[in-house]
Amino acid sequence: MSAHWMLELGSGGIVGFALGLLGGGGSILAVPLMVYVVGVRNPHVAIGTSAFAVAVNALAGLAGHARCGTVKWRCAAIFAPCGIAGALVGASIGKAIDGPRLLLAFALLMIIVAGLMLRSRHDEGVPGAACNRDNAGKVGGYGVATGMLSGIFGIGGGFLVVPSLMAATRMPILNAVGTSLVAVSAFGISTAASYALSGLVDWQLAAFFITGGILGSLGGMQVARRMCQGSSLRLKSGFAVVIFAVAGYMIRRSI
Repeated sequence: MSAHWMLELGSGGIVGFALGLLGGGGSILAVPLMVYVVGVRNPHVAIGTSAFAVAVNALAGLAGHARCGTVKWRCAAIFAPCGIAGALVGASIGKAIDGPRLLLAFALLMIIVAGLMLRSRHDEGVPGAACNRDNAGKVGGYGVATGMLSGIFGIGGGFLVVPSLMAATRMPILNAVGTSLVAVSAFGISTAASYALSGLVDWQLAAFFITGGILGSLGGMQVARRMCQGSSLRLKSGFAVVIFAVAGYMIRRSI
């Protein structure tokens, strides 16, 4: 039993570390970790549980970013509510899809995400960029779309929120990472609430995932502050390769 707890804590630590370091990306590994490492048999339970765990881990990371002043609260106030609406719709769609097909679709999304991470690894944004009347509609539209994907697959969506915020406002990546955690926590709580009402959340597993995730998130944030630009580019490229590999494994298992 203790070895199983270590798997749960370690898996949560991986998710939290990536969230603290990149503002996203780790959450997309939460479902595969729960299914293939921890051994959760029902993909829907893995999705509902990971959504709750990722939301709490994101809140832990958000507290640190808020203290550093990297959160654009006006943008978060537009993006998050629109995303919550999308997440609730997405969760209803996700619960209606057969488990194995949902995992296959999840793997295909991972491939798209890895491609986006590689494509945006050189984008540094424009200092001082923020939300205004000109881009508010675009920010809200991205919020709805990202929230829907978050609800369907039980992911925090930070890996989509960060490039979405940068595309809509041209804000620097550090601000996009901090702001994304507001949306990630909001999306996760909304999705988890929908799955919990259907009895598809394992609360004990979530507790272990959260504990490991909080420790990992703190470590990831410290590394993010000290990391130079060149190392960050290499890290994003390496993480994208990991996502490609996990997606390939999931597709093989699904087929």
